[in-house]
Amino acid sequence: MAPMIYTLYGFAIFFFIFWCAMWLLHLIAIFYGKYRLHKKNQMIPPEEPYPGVSIIKPLMGDDPHLLSNLETFFTMRYPIYEILFCIEDEKDPSIEVVYNLIEKYPQVPASVFIGGSSVGVNPKINNMHKAYEASSFNLILISDSGIRMKEDTLQDMVNHMTEKTGIVHQMPFTSDRNGFAATLEKVYFGTAQSRMYLAADCVRINCHTGMSTLMRKTVLEEQGGLKTFGCYLAEDFFIAKSFMDRGWKTAISSQPALQNSGICDIYSFQARLTRWAKLRVAMLPLVIIFEPLSECMVIGACTGWAASVLFKWEPLVFYLIHILVWFLCDWVLLSIVQNSSLPFNKFDFVVGWLFRECSGPYLFILAVFDPSIRWRNRCFKLAWGGIAQEMKPRIKC
Repeated sequence: MAPMIYTLYGFAIFFFIFWCAMWLLHLIAIFYGKYRLHKKNQMIPPEEPYPGVSIIKPLMGDDPHLLSNLETFFTMRYPIYEILFCIEDEKDPSIEVVYNLIEKYPQVPASVFIGGSSVGVNPKINNMHKAYEASSFNLILISDSGIRMKEDTLQDMVNHMTEKTGIVHQMPFTSDRNGFAATLEKVYFGTAQSRMYLAADCVRINCHTGMSTLMRKTVLEEQGGLKTFGCYLAEDFFIAKSFMDRGWKTAISSQPALQNSGICDIYSFQARLTRWAKLRVAMLPLVIIFEPLSECMVIGACTGWAASVLFKWEPLVFYLIHILVWFLCDWVLLSIVQNSSLPFNKFDFVVGWLFRECSGPYLFILAVFDPSIRWRNRCFKLAWGGIAQEMKPRIKC
């Protein structure tokens, strides 16, 4: 009987300590986000001119917002940069959009690379390889097709590229759009995602996502170039890891990345979250244990039970107070990341937040029991450590 009691108390202590750690992450994210995000740009003195930047834009398929998203790269206030568009299929509809923009903004150096290469299983790296090899500058900005840029975003990122910094990346967020799916995306990226992202960056843990990343090409070349990471689907994580292993720092820009895909629906968004969860499980197996516990509803229930065992507190009251305070902290964090009026009211936030928090554990379970990765019309399987292998056939899986 005694061993069973000790086991129960052991689990209760573990859950309570983990719960306290999650609240510490909340506080770190809120205070670090307030300190780090949305700082006004300061110009580099004239004797230190801005370095040139090669912007690599991998494109695939049509998107209702593609034209407006790409145009923001032609209108940035930055003295010297080039845009290198990468398109795998010569019949891709994005080609016409790109050439129209090049004709409209002839003062901006831009090139188009069609066909891609075969340097690994990662379709994104295969698509970008030719452009990477042809890039003119030491600073490389890899930017996904759905990203919008403000006029001073590139300047802000370069300002964070200090002598000891090898990578500057933008924290994922979303543009203001209409509809429940857009609300759900903004709630997720402004709460659950930003909480872990900001806390990880504050304590210098690799949290890098590659949707908008500025990096030093010379450091990448020391490791064999971009093609070295073609064996991974989560190439962004392993690129950042390789930089950090060599003593380089990574930093987030003060401006979050504004995702603005024209395809915005709940199914696509949840499929994206499930795919990311599969990648995390393959790269860091301990995620299977700790990620579900980081969810509000799960850790609240576990700690409610733990509090009743350790302190004889009423578990239901504890659970409800836990959810309320977590909800309020998420509202504060989202407001900090947004830095302006939210495009939805408080009721929409409540619905979106509850939907996200209740569906999160379910999506993670799906990811664990179906480890195959579906990416556009291709399907991959992952080995431990994150190395990917493409499965056949390519269209159906």
